[in-house]
Formats: sequence, structure tokens, C-alpha cells
Amino acid sequence: MAEKSIDVDKLEALWQGKLSPKGPDGNPLPFQSPEAEKAYKDRILLIKDTIEMNKLPDRVPVTVFPGMFPWLNAGMTMEEAMYDYGKCADVFVKFVLELEPDLHWGAYAPGSGKMYEILGYKLYSWPGHGVAPEYSYQANEGEYMLANEYDPLIQDPSGYFTHMYLPRVFGALGGFPMLPFLPGILEIYGLPLFFIPFGLPPVQATYQALFEAGAEALKWVGPIGGADGALATSGFPTLLGGFTKAPFDVIGDTLRGTKGIMLDMYRRPDKLLKAMEALVPLMIGMGIANARQTGNPIIFIPLHKGADGFISDEQFKKFYWPTLKEVILGLIEGGCVPFPAAEGYWNTRMEAMQDIPKGKTLWMIDQSDMTMVKKTVGKNACLFGNVSSTMLNLATSQEVKAYVKKLIDTAGKDGGLIIGNGAFFDQAKPENVKAMVDAAKEYGAY
Repeated sequence: MAEKSIDVDKLEALWQGKLSPKGPDGNPLPFQSPEAEKAYKDRILLIKDTIEMNKLPDRVPVTVFPGMFPWLNAGMTMEEAMYDYGKCADVFVKFVLELEPDLHWGAYAPGSGKMYEILGYKLYSWPGHGVAPEYSYQANEGEYMLANEYDPLIQDPSGYFTHMYLPRVFGALGGFPMLPFLPGILEIYGLPLFFIPFGLPPVQATYQALFEAGAEALKWVGPIGGADGALATSGFPTLLGGFTKAPFDVIGDTLRGTKGIMLDMYRRPDKLLKAMEALVPLMIGMGIANARQTGNPIIFIPLHKGADGFISDEQFKKFYWPTLKEVILGLIEGGCVPFPAAEGYWNTRMEAMQDIPKGKTLWMIDQSDMTMVKKTVGKNACLFGNVSSTMLNLATSQEVKAYVKKLIDTAGKDGGLIIGNGAFFDQAKPENVKAMVDAAKEYGAY
């Protein structure tokens, strides 16, 4: 596969935009004080220098990328966090101001429970809808794409999602299969025939549900997005531009499911490979579009099914890494900072994944050996992590601080390290989360 060229100007434009933030009215963001403005810009430059690995920053940055911890720790139920948007945003702002990390990732995790209701979402159960109010949402894995549907996915991924996949996971979108073949709208002859479906009650009901869901999403994003602005004025930036996925995980997570993709690697490997290639430009485009829309360069890529023990090394090199690498390189070429999250153990994968452009990616490392990671992927990539959820839950504050110091001494001695948690967490000792942040500031000076 040919290496993609890197457009430095696109990424630099995003960085410069972050250094000169604007408010919702398009005017320069009104910082709360000159000190807050300086702290905001200093933190962005600290993160930028650490990711790019061109020079040693002043110190090791630190951040917290939690799951539902901020809200549960504040005494909210997850149902409240998903339905009371203002309170959800306020709690997250307080969480960041109390910890004072160098970077935060926004209050977007809980999402909008009401919007999921409107759409009749089936892929997940959430508090009050299949899950108790105090717990987080849960995936309902299944074969939402059938084994004999690879050809439609390969030939027209967007059409497949519209006509087949989305109606299966959103109960309110049952009119989508009736939609016309839109690329067929080419000439005036017979044109009215294409528009007959839009007059049918099921199609109109589907669009009505979309309008209502869109209105609810706007209600949600106001306070949730406003939290980013409030924190920025206080000196705390976010750089998370959105997310995309590895093509293998697109199919294995929510299309074919775990069982389905496991069987497909043996029964229809060629179809699986072609489908993943068809998804590559969509996943690149999705990440780039998110970065452009938000003005934030970092694009998160959760890696779910490539970990050690899930598939063999040979299967990883054949089915998982090639298209993921294409997505990573495509995002870089589009001016983004890919942010893959190697959840679980990836010790046997690191050597295969080290062939990436230097200073262009950020990797969230969960349980992998950081010494090994630093010698492989870490030669070319900035590392983020890897204080474990177990440690945050069960260790003492002194043990957390000792581990952070060890991380800095090993994985951070030459730069290219951001201290943080290795995986999303809902439960933790608050004093341990604080100890992680404080230890990075105490021991992280170069």
C-alpha cells in the first residue's frame, strides 16, 4: 500500500484555530482573565509539542479520559446525566475545574436518552430503558447484517446503511427501505416516480422522527457544547474532534457481531476483506469531517477486536491492521491527529503497528507493557496512559503516584507521553484520580 502524503498545513490550521478560539458569535473568545488565556494557550502548545515529538516539552502533560465517573462521583444517576443536559454539563465543568488537567475531552459521553427514545434505538439499552438508572448503557450485540449481505455493503456502503442496517437498529426508521434509488435521479423522464415513496405514511413518519430527533439533539448540544466554551474561558482546552473506527470493528462490533465476523474470517474471507476496503474512505471521511466541524484535530479510534487473544497474529496482519493503517494514514493526510485506543492487551501487536509517521498520532494504551510499547509504537507515536482502572479503584494514592512516577521515568523520559487512565472508568476512588493528576505535575518536569 502506498504511503499517503502528509498535509502539514491542514493540521497546522486547526492548531492555530485552537490557539485563537472564537465564541458562538464568531468573535474572539472572552477569557476570564489574562492568566486564563495564557494557561489555555500554554496547555495547547504543551499537548502539541508532546504529540509532535519534535522537541522536549517543559513537562509531561496529564489528562483524565473518564467514562461515567464525573457524574456518578457527583451523586447523579446515569439516567439523570442522560436526560438533564444542563446538570450533566455543570457537573463536568466542576469535575475539570477541580482536577485541573491539561486537556479535557468534553461532556459528551452520556448522550441524549430522549433522542434514543424518539428513534427507538435497539443497539443499546440505557438507564430507564433496559438498564437500572444508576448504571451506564449496554450494547445489545447481534447480527444486524446478515451473512449474505456483503455484496450490497461492498457495492454501496451508504445505501446499505440507509436501506438495511439503520432500520434494524432504529425502530422509528422503518420507512428507509422504501426510499428510491437516489443515484437513479438523472433525467426528467419518469422523475415523479422517484418521489412517490416520500408521500407514503411510513416514509413520512421516518422523516418526522428524524426531525424530532434532530431538535432534541440541538437541545442536548447547547449545554453540553457550552461546557467546552466555559472551560476554555477558564484556561482548559479540549482537542477531541470526534471519532471514527477501524473497518474490522465496524463490521465486527455492530454489523455482523463477534460471532458473525469470527465465522466470516473462515467462511467468506474475500468478502470480508473487500467490505473493509469499501469502508476505508468512509471512515477517513467521517474523521476528517468531524475535525473540520469541531475545529479540533484529535480523532478518537476505539480498537475493540484486535487485542491479543482475540484473533491470531496472522489474522491481525491480514484482516485488522492493513485497513486500520489506511484509515490512520488517511486521517493524517487530511490534517487530523489519529487517536487509537488499544483497549486490553496489545503486546503481540506493537511491532506490526510501529510503521507509522513520527509525531502524527496519539495512542491510548490500556494494559499493554509500556516499556515494550515505548520501544515499538512509541518510537514514532505519542503515548497516552496507562494508569489502570484496577489501580484507580483499588490502590492507595501513594501506589498511584509511584506508578505515575515509574511511567514518567520509563515511557516519558524522552518525551512523547501524556499521563492518563488506560481505559474508560465509571468507578474509582476520587483521591486516586486526583493523585494521578497531581503526580504527573509533581514528577513530570523535564
